[in-house]
Amino acid sequence: MSGPSAGTDVHVRTASDRAVLVEAPDLDTSMRLHRALEADPPTGVTELVPGARTILVHHDPRAVTRARLAAAILATQPDTGAAAASRAVTVPVHYDGEDLTDVAELLGVSVDEVVARHTGATWQVAFCGFAPGFGYLACDDPLFDVPRRPSPRTRVPAGSVGLAGHFTGVYPRESPGGWQLIGHTDEVMWDLDREPPALFAPGATVRFEAARPAATVAPGPSPAQPSRTSAGPTEAAGALEVVRPGLQLLVQDRGRPGMAALGVSASGAADRTALLDANRAVGNGPDAAALEVVGGGAVLRFRDARVAVVTGATARLGLTAADGTAQQIGHGVPFAVEDGDELTLGAADTGLRTVVAIRGGVVVPDALHSRATDTLAGLGPAPLGADDVVALGDPTGAPFPVDPAVPPRPPLPRAGETVVLDIVLGPRDDWFTDEALQVLQSQPWLVTPRSDRVGVRLQGETPLARARDGELPSEGAVTGAIQVPPEGQPVLFLPDHPLTGGYPVIGAVVDRCLDLAAQLPPGAYVKFRVRKD
Repeated sequence: MSGPSAGTDVHVRTASDRAVLVEAPDLDTSMRLHRALEADPPTGVTELVPGARTILVHHDPRAVTRARLAAAILATQPDTGAAAASRAVTVPVHYDGEDLTDVAELLGVSVDEVVARHTGATWQVAFCGFAPGFGYLACDDPLFDVPRRPSPRTRVPAGSVGLAGHFTGVYPRESPGGWQLIGHTDEVMWDLDREPPALFAPGATVRFEAARPAATVAPGPSPAQPSRTSAGPTEAAGALEVVRPGLQLLVQDRGRPGMAALGVSASGAADRTALLDANRAVGNGPDAAALEVVGGGAVLRFRDARVAVVTGATARLGLTAADGTAQQIGHGVPFAVEDGDELTLGAADTGLRTVVAIRGGVVVPDALHSRATDTLAGLGPAPLGADDVVALGDPTGAPFPVDPAVPPRPPLPRAGETVVLDIVLGPRDDWFTDEALQVLQSQPWLVTPRSDRVGVRLQGETPLARARDGELPSEGAVTGAIQVPPEGQPVLFLPDHPLTGGYPVIGAVVDRCLDLAAQLPPGAYVKFRVRKD
């Protein structure tokens, strides 16, 4: 699906069954088209995610077809006016990065010239992505065109200043990353107590200056860690104690849609159906927060009387009263608890992620209007550990009666079983050979233990071979995107994935299969089936 816009070479590519990727010839055209679409969005558009030369356009398929949306986008004239004035930011940098010498050699100049050109240029925040507060800054100095590192680092400290392609950026928090590091800053890039939280906002102009040498040089500051405490007493009406968290125990709700301008992904419950079913079963509203348990193995102690339910992945469930009386609990069946009762979740039998909902909901402080834990961005409450206590809302304030009829779902997968996921190809399937497209669909892909809420890491006997070499400028990616790093082993993005990335996406799992994808346990196999529109 492609075609030219008036006076420009703009193309529209399929990104998923609910998104298209608009490709422009250069950053300037992309930014001007983004401004035009933001000012007057076509019918059905729900969110825009700008990239280096692209705009990821999310849409509601009930409101507009992809063909009609593509036609509306191609008929849109890029904004010809000047960008709205934005604030100017000055960032002191210690130019001591591990890759500074290598960058100078790559660019054919001295280290001193790299620093002089970096501080002498005027940079502008073109777009945000990768992580909350991470801005992609461009300038008009042609010197800065730097390839990413061949192998990304597993740990880049917060405050690190890097170069990749024509962009520079500052890591807001410790994270993996493949940019070439030239220094670090002590400025805090992302602070929820600041308005706006991001130091770099799209359109802002940035000047870097060499910081004064310090007696000791340390990496940039780590952002404040998410709170492990419960909400204030005005909201709390009860509590839940974590006796044992299992592999991972998180607070989740429906997430943070519509925050792309801040570089914030939607996140939220990995299995949306399990969350919705659980909240309905105990009479909560759909926005109530619940607990997401990975792999089972958790023990939770209730500190007051209320109703709870367990959905999602199946496991042996037991309830032990304070006097030692034990009973088995049914999956998907609401049950009453008393003060001191302990709920024990065995190891997951089918699926991977169990949802525990409690009438009144889990009450923790909001972060950008959501109580969800985003593990990549570090937003929301920290993963819960033993002896943590979370507050619960007033059970009498839940808006609906308890509903004992949780809708049945097809069985979730076990290790060793094969799951078929429907996908659509694009937006970068043309980066791969015809043989790779056949391998994608015909070969079973093993779910590896390295999978998490960022993505399901897959392993196949035959890697996916590229038809094109080189690097792809950073562009938006959807939940369900199948991104392929250079080694050819795909990663299926889950809710905590970065908003933008530089590896090509060969296809995307359709929306109705995303909950099933989130329940894939290590050792299961995936086969992809291309859906024909």
